[in-house]
Amino acid sequence: MAALLAGCGKRDGHVPGTPLPQPVYRMTPQQVDSYLARLQATEPDLRKRIAAIGRRTIGQPYRLNLLGEFPYQVHDELPMFSLQYSDCVVFAEQTYAMALSGAWDEFFWMLQRIRYRDGIIGVATRNHYTEQDWNVNNRWLVTDVSAQLAGQDAATYELTVDRATFLRTRHHTETALPLTHSLETYVPAAIAPRVLGRLTDGDLVNVVSTRDGKYWVSHVGLVVTGADGTRHFLNSAEPQVREETFDAFVARAARRADEQARTGKPVTRLAGFKFLRLNDDIVVPPALPQPRPVRATHAPG
Repeated sequence: MAALLAGCGKRDGHVPGTPLPQPVYRMTPQQVDSYLARLQATEPDLRKRIAAIGRRTIGQPYRLNLLGEFPYQVHDELPMFSLQYSDCVVFAEQTYAMALSGAWDEFFWMLQRIRYRDGIIGVATRNHYTEQDWNVNNRWLVTDVSAQLAGQDAATYELTVDRATFLRTRHHTETALPLTHSLETYVPAAIAPRVLGRLTDGDLVNVVSTRDGKYWVSHVGLVVTGADGTRHFLNSAEPQVREETFDAFVARAARRADEQARTGKPVTRLAGFKFLRLNDDIVVPPALPQPRPVRATHAPG
């Protein structure tokens, strides 16, 4: 970890022999505001800004189910941003949003634009499902290139999403959203080493897992390039944000599955990866107007 942090500092303008710069997760919003302005002024390459911000987040503590819509909505008391903690999705969203922004207020707007369909804040418009929500609603930012990378070795799985049940049971929110179905393409883990060299800084990684015959994206992170030119996986997972080789991540997933099998727990295994290319010419679409909330009808008494 020390070596990775040292690398982070060097890529972010750190002078060897001086203290490492303050990590993002220890900054105040005011300090983030200044940091983003400096980074925009000194680094014109979006991919390099993503790598710099992501690496400056290494060590940030992991916390699952971190963000919500409070105080805009009160279905829970989870805040709309956190600098101190991240989970895998929050880490990717905040890294992208910061890299696209030159000030705090722009970052906060960009974060909501990425996190919600059309930038409309609300639990029902949040991109809950990676394959059918996040990847689709952020096509202006990233493009799924899994089929292109895997070629004839590509694998697929069918995915059915029931948002209405999820929102009712997890967030106490009633909707009339229909069931949706999709056929998802991914790169099997066995051939992933053959395609990693075609990825570059800022590309998005979807980790595809399988259990009892079902497949889904269970984890996300970012691609960064190591000092030796190999592709690394920058991601937020228990206990903190880390940079690791893909081989190390695959080995870690295998150990977890073996431990689950040994202790009699349901076994989740790594199936492969979906890779999404950071678009070259990004035009951030405007957010749609925030609609006036519908007034709830409460029964008397």
